[in-house]
Amino acid sequence: MPSEFRINHEQLNPDPKGPVGAVPDDGRRLLTLIVDAVEYPNAQGVAAAVGRLISSGELAEGQRLPTVRAIARELAVSPTTISDAWQILGRGRAIDTRGRQGTFVGNHEGVRRRQRFWQIYPSELDTGLDLSEGVPDPELLPSLGPILAGFSDQPFTSSYLDDPVLPPLRELLQGRWPFPAEAMTVVNGALDALDRICATSLRVGDRVVVEDPGFPPLFDLLEAHGIEPVGVRMDAEGIRPDDLERAVERRVQAVFLQPRSHNPTGVDMSSRRRDELASILAGTGILVVEDDHSGDLSIGEPISLGEPLADTTVRIQSFSKSHGPDLRLAAVGGARQPIAELVTRRRLGSSWTSRLLQQLLLEMLRDEAVAAGVTRAGETYRQRRRLVTEVLDEHGIRYTGSTGLNLWVEVDDERSALVSLAAQGIGVAPGSPFQLTRSDTTTRPHIRVTTGVLTQNHREIAAHLVRAARPLPTRTAV
Repeated sequence: MPSEFRINHEQLNPDPKGPVGAVPDDGRRLLTLIVDAVEYPNAQGVAAAVGRLISSGELAEGQRLPTVRAIARELAVSPTTISDAWQILGRGRAIDTRGRQGTFVGNHEGVRRRQRFWQIYPSELDTGLDLSEGVPDPELLPSLGPILAGFSDQPFTSSYLDDPVLPPLRELLQGRWPFPAEAMTVVNGALDALDRICATSLRVGDRVVVEDPGFPPLFDLLEAHGIEPVGVRMDAEGIRPDDLERAVERRVQAVFLQPRSHNPTGVDMSSRRRDELASILAGTGILVVEDDHSGDLSIGEPISLGEPLADTTVRIQSFSKSHGPDLRLAAVGGARQPIAELVTRRRLGSSWTSRLLQQLLLEMLRDEAVAAGVTRAGETYRQRRRLVTEVLDEHGIRYTGSTGLNLWVEVDDERSALVSLAAQGIGVAPGSPFQLTRSDTTTRPHIRVTTGVLTQNHREIAAHLVRAARPLPTRTAV
């Protein structure tokens, strides 16, 4: 560290055991190590210094780092500067922020194995019928041939500075949005949108509300960004208002929710629940991020917190499940500031989503035959789900919701259910990756079953689910 920036540690804290700014001996050693390595006392300089210490092994994997305030005090900078440095390091998983437990040097070994996303798929179980993936049936997706045949051979863009969204597509999307959107853009799918919002609207250490159970990739994204999830329970109408009130008291910065066809529970938020949640969030300035991942496959009109809270709500609508996963397209519309920040940051990278794909989506949304096909697909998914739930109802097996591609089934024991179904050649997703509070004694085990791809033998498959959910008691020898 250059002499003009060097800190006199003894002058700032002559008694390391004293009450003011006291730091344990090992923490003092690490603090001195980090401060001495900093060449420039800004966020980039601190991140670079800590990154070098990690690369050299002077900061070991799993080692707890000094607090943000302690480092800021020693460097005579704002705690925000250190938080920004932590955010830079967190993006590369160099450090791991664990809420109140502190910040630790990252452990890159087995990252994929630890992520909830990779725990969904029962790769170690040999199954013939895979109902674990939560994907649409390829046979129910619209055909692209007729749309592609009508494409012009003229380029859709001639400049890197063109509008990132085709104006006709923006106009169409705004016309079908559930609330007046101040801004609109298009990105590469719902997860891309969630990732970019986390990167541009939130900081390392922020707390955000998530549904519990919820979407495992979102939990992984938040962890990668150093953001602390605060789980709120769900009932038949959406997230519970009493849980949300307690979360707001913890000074959360955002609320992430799936307003319809919730994955994994299949719950649709009611208009009454929307109003209850809006009354809690009104005037708080808390960002609301809605992930409408099923889009046009969902039943009825979309219900959105953007209707009463338009200035703080961003809604994401994916077209992957309804129009094709390989389109990799999602629209992001709502409050101006978070979307403007997303668009501005994106200009430093990919800048826009292929306008060729945007034009393809535009033509599909305009096409009456495609729209009718998507409606039929939604009805087919509901019928497949209903054929399974009728059998579950006959045997008193509990499940939640009424929409979506998946079924959230309560079981006596998760592992036993997985093995029982695998023995019948059926693969389903374990419920634990979807549950944020796995250690909560009130949380019942579940499995997630993708009924959307189940084209035949519904009652037979449902009977296997019944036996897996409530296995017969083992007989005791007399």
